[in-house]
Amino acid sequence: MSSLEGKTIILGISGGIAAYKSAEICSRLVKLGASVHVVMTENATRFVGSATFRALTRNAVITGLWDEPSEYEITHVALPDRADAFLIAPATANIIGKVASGIADDMLSTMIIATTAPVIFAPAMNCKMWENPIVKANVEKLSTLGYRFVEPESGRLACGTEGAGRLADPNIIVQSLLHTLDIKSDLAGVSILITAGPTQEPIDPVRFIANRSSGKMGYAIAKAAADRGANVTLVTGPASIPVPSGVEVVRVQTAAEMLDAVLDRLPANEVVIGAAAVADYTPKHKVSSKMKKSDSGLALELEPTADIMAEVGRRSENRILVGFAAETENLHENAMKKMASKHLDMIVANDVSRSDIGFGTEENQVTIITSDGNAWESPRLPKSQIADKILDKVRDLSKRT
Repeated sequence: MSSLEGKTIILGISGGIAAYKSAEICSRLVKLGASVHVVMTENATRFVGSATFRALTRNAVITGLWDEPSEYEITHVALPDRADAFLIAPATANIIGKVASGIADDMLSTMIIATTAPVIFAPAMNCKMWENPIVKANVEKLSTLGYRFVEPESGRLACGTEGAGRLADPNIIVQSLLHTLDIKSDLAGVSILITAGPTQEPIDPVRFIANRSSGKMGYAIAKAAADRGANVTLVTGPASIPVPSGVEVVRVQTAAEMLDAVLDRLPANEVVIGAAAVADYTPKHKVSSKMKKSDSGLALELEPTADIMAEVGRRSENRILVGFAAETENLHENAMKKMASKHLDMIVANDVSRSDIGFGTEENQVTIITSDGNAWESPRLPKSQIADKILDKVRDLSKRT
C-alpha cells in the first residue's frame, strides 16, 4: 500500500452508529504515516469517545465550534488550509445535506466548507434514507461540484433491515483516499468515449429485458480518466450512480440508442472503452400497451441487438478500442475470440459467476489482455484501482500508435 508520509489528513466523524468503525480507518491512516486530525460532531461523541482518537493520532480532537484552540490560530481555517485531504467517515444524511446547502453551523461543516483540499464522503445511514430522493439529489449536487463519494455497501444494517447504507469497508475507504491523493495527468487532452451500465429492451410500456449491470465499472473508468486529464464522454444506460465531475454524460435506454450515440460521437474520440453490458437480444415485436397476465403463458420472439463494439471496430482506424468480456467459463479463451472478432486492441475479462466481484459490487478481479497476447491478471481490487490499471494500459497502447 502507498505511503502517506508528510500528508495531513482531516478525518471528520458525524453522528451514526458506524462511527465506531472510524477508529479502524484512523488507525490505518496513522500507520501509513499520515498526520491525522479528527473533527467530531457533538452527536458523534455519543457513539464513540474522543479519547480513542486522541490516543490513535496523538493530536487534539476537535469536538466543538467553541473549543479552545491548541495553538494561537483560527482553527476552522488554519487546519483545512494545511490539509492534503478531508475524509468524512461516516457521513450522515445530515452532514451531506448541510454541505450541499452551504450550511456551516458546527466545526465539521464549517471546516468542510472552508477547505480547498479534496473532500471524500463515506456515507452510512438507513437504506431508506440513502434512497431518499433528497439525499440522492444532495449527493449528485456535491459530486458535480467535485466532492467525492465512497458508495455504501449493502447488507444488514444496525436497525435490523437489509439494504444499501452500510459504511464501506475501511480498506476501500482508505484506498479511495490514496487514489485521490495520487491523481495522474498523463491523459491530459486525450478524448475518450466510454459506455457503461445495462441497456433496457422494452417488451411493453412497463416491462423490459435487461441484466444485472450497475454501471459502476464504467463510471469508475470515466471518473479515473477525467481525474487524469482526459476529455471524457460517458454514454450510459440506466444507472443510479452520481455522475463523475468533469464528464459529459449522454443517457440512453436501449442498445439501438446506445449505438446511435456512440457512432455520432465516434469521430471526436481517440479511445473507445465499451464497458456497458449491452443486452444481446431485444423483443422483435414491441407492444404499445401493457400486456395482461394470461394463464396460458407468454412467448416472446427475440432478435439480436447490434454489436456496438464490433460496429465501432469496423469503422475505426488509428483509434484505441477496449472491450469487456463478462464470462462464466473459459475466461481467457472466450475473451481472445471476442477481441479478434471485434478488432479490439485490448479486452478486460472478468468472471461474472462470482458473487463477490463484478455486477453490482464495489470490487472486481479482471484479466486484461492486449492484441499482442500479453495478459495481466489483477488481484481483487476496488473498481477505482481496476479503472486506473485499464487506463495505464490504454496509455501504453497510445505510445505504440
